[in-house]
Amino acid sequence: MINIAIFGFGAVGQGVAEVLHRKKELIEGFIGRYRVVAITDSKGSLTDEKGLNLMEAIDIKKNKGFSGMKTLEVIEKVDFDVAIEATPTNVHSGEPGLTHIVKSMEKNANVITSNKGPLVTDFKKLEKLAEKKGVRFMYEATVGGAMPIIKLAKNDLAGNDVRVIKGVLNGTCNYILTRMEKEKMTYSQVLSEAQELKIAEADPSYDVEGIDSAAKLVILANSIMQMNASFEDVEITGITRITPESFEVAGSKNYTIRLIAEANRKKGFLKVSPRLVPRHHPLAIEGTMNAALIRTDLAGDIVVMGKGAGKYETASAIVSDLIEVYRGMRESNG
Repeated sequence: MINIAIFGFGAVGQGVAEVLHRKKELIEGFIGRYRVVAITDSKGSLTDEKGLNLMEAIDIKKNKGFSGMKTLEVIEKVDFDVAIEATPTNVHSGEPGLTHIVKSMEKNANVITSNKGPLVTDFKKLEKLAEKKGVRFMYEATVGGAMPIIKLAKNDLAGNDVRVIKGVLNGTCNYILTRMEKEKMTYSQVLSEAQELKIAEADPSYDVEGIDSAAKLVILANSIMQMNASFEDVEITGITRITPESFEVAGSKNYTIRLIAEANRKKGFLKVSPRLVPRHHPLAIEGTMNAALIRTDLAGDIVVMGKGAGKYETASAIVSDLIEVYRGMRESNG
């Protein structure tokens, strides 16, 4: 029996709980029996060593809220085999997720996370700790939502030298740029529309100033290209100064404009900026989609795309990591 703890119970955590409930038979076919023994948020927790009713937990979160033990006390007192860390991202301190991950690894639990902050601030430390403790550290959900890029590069492209990764890594920015181009609207007009549709946050700076894309780029550079990069290494320009006239000029030469994040190992640079992209290029995607181009020495250019955000999309990546960890263990014990 695999005991699971979920830390962070916003949209992503609830999406994971719902998928673990709805697809239980399918997932158990891959990894064997499991149960969720603890769920926490910033206010408190629910715990049951026999397994929580996940749909009931979602109702409690929405109607009454959690109380009782905080996350660090749960980590100390509850027995679990794998932690799913889904608290909000802080790219400057990595907290509270960083401490949750470290404490979980220290008690020999595997960790799966959607939280970019800890990987941006302390990637090498976390990798070394996981290796020292003999646990798995999985983070497909930190980049690109449902878009499979990290495991694709590490597993399916194993043996390749990954030289360049560049992509559209933020769906909010891509939506804004797409609407500006198609409707000839100003940045501020489209931003207001995106906020009404809940595509953009009330404070959109994390997305539109390129911070989110830069955080994802650091994770890709470190995990796939071994660049030992930090957030401060990324040259960042957001999309706030793009005008409808910019698209007219680009369009006259059969280009569009997209916010491109690029890591180039040979040239040693990490950059996020609006760039001209040929209209028929794979990175000239529209709407809230994400896409990435991985340039390798053997396989050439590989392009992957998918929905970059959303509770079920992110849950898809987390559950995929869960299956990879325990299917591998099941086969090795098999």
